[in-house]
Amino acid sequence: MNARTVNNIWTGILYAISALVVILLLFLVYEILSKGWGFWDPGFLTGRPSNTRAGGGIGPQLFNSFYMLVLTLFISVPLGLGAGIYLAEYAKPGKFLNFIRLCIEAMASLPSIVVGLFGLLVFVNLTGWGYTIMGGALALTILNLPGLTRVCETAIAEVPRSMKEASLGMGATRWQTIVRVVIPAALPQIITGVILSAGRIFGEAAALIFTAGLVAPLLNFGAPVDAPMNPFNPFRNGETLAVHIWKLNSEGIVPDAKAIATKSAALLIVMVLVFNVLARFGAGILHKYFSGTLKTSKRSKGKSAA
Repeated sequence: MNARTVNNIWTGILYAISALVVILLLFLVYEILSKGWGFWDPGFLTGRPSNTRAGGGIGPQLFNSFYMLVLTLFISVPLGLGAGIYLAEYAKPGKFLNFIRLCIEAMASLPSIVVGLFGLLVFVNLTGWGYTIMGGALALTILNLPGLTRVCETAIAEVPRSMKEASLGMGATRWQTIVRVVIPAALPQIITGVILSAGRIFGEAAALIFTAGLVAPLLNFGAPVDAPMNPFNPFRNGETLAVHIWKLNSEGIVPDAKAIATKSAALLIVMVLVFNVLARFGAGILHKYFSGTLKTSKRSKGKSAA
């Protein structure tokens, strides 16, 4: 058997594996969407589940999911970006750097249920906060920080050295070079990592069961800031959409729990797919913008139209 035949065989095997993955994903999406069809109904998206009648909605849970997402990214993105800058630009090879990388790898391999139990011990009991959105956001930060750190470090390290040397040669300081040259060049990859992390945050459940709680209070935008019903109070209970799906399937607290759970699952998978598509599309747009090809394409289109 010659080398060309072996190459064709392995190429066919890889194509078959790739096709199998795509088919499996499409089948999964089809099954979830077909069973949860109608999840876009405004009454379902904005309503509140009821324990006394069939039907209801996921309004509070949906709001809590987005609020949890924003709060978690607000905490984790600066930490991940700062850690990535340190590892890529300032850290010197040695035992200390190896220890930091070991800690990052250990954190990345932590099961979400373990992080949830840690959050229950620290963010719920030790702080005295109880079950809160803030506790859930801190637990999700622990889960997402290793991934964000690695994404930021890789993006910054892949910036061509010639760009950094040119900036330094023009008289810029090291920090000015990082802020004005390195980060803008690495921003497309960083944004991609952030959006993919947002998808994981939106779909996380295990860690939030023990930190954010299983209750979604009726939201009142006119309530005081520190009231449990105020939507923007980070120290209130905050059952998210993923946790709500788990609770419906495990407890069946409403007459049509299965229907609500399937529609919620369909909405959840659609949101995760949207996050992934936005990551790809946004990274491409940002890459064209910072590389100058976006402006060039617009000018060429204008000239061709003229």
